[in-house]
Amino acid sequence: MARVLVLGATGDQGHPLITRLLEAGLTPVAALRNPNAFLGTEFAHVEVVEADLFDEQSLIAAAEGVEAIAAHLPFVFDQEAAAQLGRHIAVATVQNDVKKVVFNTSCFVAEEDNGNPAHDGRRAIEQAIMDSGAAFALFEPKVFMDNLIRSWNKPAIVKQGIFAYPAKPDLRISWVCLDDVAAYMVEALTRDDIPSARYAIGGPEALVGDEVAERLSKVMGSTITFNSLTPDEFASGMSLLVTGSATVEPHSIYDGMAGFYRFYNEQPISPLIADNASIDSVFNWRPVSFEQWAQRQDWTDVSDPALRIRMAGLR
Repeated sequence: MARVLVLGATGDQGHPLITRLLEAGLTPVAALRNPNAFLGTEFAHVEVVEADLFDEQSLIAAAEGVEAIAAHLPFVFDQEAAAQLGRHIAVATVQNDVKKVVFNTSCFVAEEDNGNPAHDGRRAIEQAIMDSGAAFALFEPKVFMDNLIRSWNKPAIVKQGIFAYPAKPDLRISWVCLDDVAAYMVEALTRDDIPSARYAIGGPEALVGDEVAERLSKVMGSTITFNSLTPDEFASGMSLLVTGSATVEPHSIYDGMAGFYRFYNEQPISPLIADNASIDSVFNWRPVSFEQWAQRQDWTDVSDPALRIRMAGLR
């Protein structure tokens, strides 16, 4: 399988996927609204095609001549808008006889609607892909380790020694890094014997917040303390950081984020614990532990390492 159309190529999750595709000898074709978005970045040599995910015809044209589609999609807090994304991918798949679709949902996906339009919208996208007739692998990662090195988290860890997250103290999370998610996706693309299925993936440990802080403390050589935020505190802080206002508007992206973690925190058993034995029975890849991932990061610099390419994609 040579040519792979990458949706969400300029986002944080697209960077490791493109790198892994290239390393595997595949040819990524980045679908970009701005075809010049990769200029001046490490991915300037990657083939690009202009496309808008919400424009069915442009996505059909973008998928011409590719053998597979690998997708990361933006969160839309409107279930019908999400379903539209799924339909467009399915139509592009069918009309171009695309052989396989690999989708990273970027979050936990429940077995039935839970009232969160972003969660439920992911299920709609998955269903459209499953109904397309192509082979598929739908990856449902728990929570990304890389969230800790984003601009809304890393400065507090580095400067203040505080790891603040909207998880109750006893919420266990199988943190997984984006590079491992990309590795799973590429394995699914390069192996014909991977069954078409949904795969809930996570790292090898299910950690509570204090255990994450302990591992950060060990790697960084300084004391890191976990601050358990309520989902509403988290949403307010995110809104303040981005918009300058701590007021969370109803139905905003920040309100939606709070809904994610409100759901996780309210469950009697954490839905963020991965069944690694099940995944290991299908895939050869083994994800790294949180400590291994943390050792790879530069904790002397407060900046988000993915920011430059992400901002280039917004030009």
